[in-house]
Amino acid sequence: MSKANPINLNNAYEICRKETAKWAKTFYLGTLLLPPIKRKAIWAIYVWCRRTDELMDSPEAQKLSKNELSDRLDQWELKTRNIFEGDVKDELDHVLADTIENFPQSIQPYLDMIDGQRMDLEKTRYSTFKELELYCYRVAGTVGLMTQNVMGLDTAYTNAPWSNPPDPSKAAIALGIANQLTNILRDVGEDRSRGRIYLPQEDLEKFDYSEEDLLNGTINEQWKALMAFQLRRARDWFEISEEGVRWLSADARWPVWTSLRLYRGILNAIERLDYDVFNNRAYVNGMMKLIELPISYLIAQTK
Repeated sequence: MSKANPINLNNAYEICRKETAKWAKTFYLGTLLLPPIKRKAIWAIYVWCRRTDELMDSPEAQKLSKNELSDRLDQWELKTRNIFEGDVKDELDHVLADTIENFPQSIQPYLDMIDGQRMDLEKTRYSTFKELELYCYRVAGTVGLMTQNVMGLDTAYTNAPWSNPPDPSKAAIALGIANQLTNILRDVGEDRSRGRIYLPQEDLEKFDYSEEDLLNGTINEQWKALMAFQLRRARDWFEISEEGVRWLSADARWPVWTSLRLYRGILNAIERLDYDVFNNRAYVNGMMKLIELPISYLIAQTK
């Protein structure tokens, strides 16, 4: 594989660091707790994922036709396949290729994520949670698979000849799905302005809350009951993900616990807003982030 010279590679990783810090503040905080080689790999993967997302959701993308967007995704898939084969064209290709070399992994999660973007070309509504779960896997559960080799397993599971290492994939996917469900609940107001409703239609019907109510930003008892149900579902996925954190290498457990707890904190913020995500953006403030750091550290040592 052709490699950028170290100066260019370092510059490219710095671009990834800045982009992660700008667009994913809570996630970025967790990455800073990783060893340098791991945090750089996570930044490189994040930037690839963000650029994949921007193919559909950037201001430029909003002006393109469906066929043009489809062509963009096809070109991005070809570019990604080329990177995995060692054919790199620019600095950001190089950092992903370098990450793949340092932490070998399958291309399939990357292709699945691109397929998740293709779903946004075809679907603006989801009839059932099962349909939404597939979407959440593709656009976010895949991130868990992309990063699990970077995080690594605890040597206690891998050192002995008779070791039977656990498979962290289920928990990794669950954390991605939990994060995406959280994004959906936080961004309901923003998504409706783009004509997208990710809350399952079966749930709207169950709680007697109409699509018209949602598009109008109606906050009533039905909406609050619907959102409380959605938050419980997201927390259930976070709980599934917790089972796998204990298997991770020692240097990854604190960062993952921190990211998990901070992102789950967005659900608490939604509750504090009394579920008004139409007029407010739920987030975890700086003080709560500082409080969570030592708590997550203690949990990482005991669980």
